[in-house]
Amino acid sequence: MIRVLVADDEPMIRAGVRAVLATDPDIEVAAEAVDGHDAVELARRHRPAVAVLDIRMPGLNGIDAAAEIHTTVPTTSVIMLTTFGEDDYILKALGGGAAGFLIKSGEPEELITGVRAVAEGAAYLSPKVAARVIAHLAATGVGTLAGRRSAARHRVAALTTREREVLAFVGSGLSNGQIARRLHVVEGTVKAHVSSILARLGVDNRAAAAVVAHEAGIIPPQPSQP
Repeated sequence: MIRVLVADDEPMIRAGVRAVLATDPDIEVAAEAVDGHDAVELARRHRPAVAVLDIRMPGLNGIDAAAEIHTTVPTTSVIMLTTFGEDDYILKALGGGAAGFLIKSGEPEELITGVRAVAEGAAYLSPKVAARVIAHLAATGVGTLAGRRSAARHRVAALTTREREVLAFVGSGLSNGQIARRLHVVEGTVKAHVSSILARLGVDNRAAAAVVAHEAGIIPPQPSQP
């Protein structure tokens, strides 16, 4: 059973997230928080596998709450819920330990997919989030869109063939175990590849590596989940 903490200051959003997650018999909403401070406290108390946090909440915002949860309850993976126009927040959350990003207006099935992915140790970026992050980076002077794509491809080209293959799966939201099954290798081998990829790309986490994979355009068609 995947135990989930839901944090949002809007009761209707919490109810909607809870209702979507309830459609999956393997997911249980263990607690609900109304702000960031509440989310951190409930994460410490319940130690859920996944915390789904609104990116903007009163008191302690979702980004700071995610960072604190990442530090104090490292077994809890964090998914950020965002809306269009919050691109700066997404970039900050990428560096704060968040493992997944979803658009509130996205398809309900995507929420379940994201929760399952990060619960298994993967990074999950909604395709809409990935597209907005890349466009925002280009629009805010961190290189043109074409320039960033070229730079990402250059960074990816420095990886080994197997590392590029693993990075593409990381960008698709697969966990180490899922990647290992697709490549017919042991999970420890994939873990070593991921560590090497993060070091070579100069990024801190899988979510940031996933952004590079999207920028480089190496994401394969989404495979069916086993």
